[in-house]
Amino acid sequence: MKSIMTLAAFVAFTTTATAGSLADPIIEAPLIVHEASSSSSGTVTVALLALLLMIPVLD
Repeated sequence: MKSIMTLAAFVAFTTTATAGSLADPIIEAPLIVHEASSSSSGTVTVALLALLLMIPVLD
């Protein structure tokens, strides 16, 4: 009786270890969205910087 219980426990542990599928898992690639930035904002920055630099000269 003791050997039957040991055998039953061994079978229970080995069947749970082999559960699953042999097929490869399907992993989807994440979607990456890249937003384009415009370069027109650089001209506004340069104009504001020039205005700030002219203020001490004009005073």
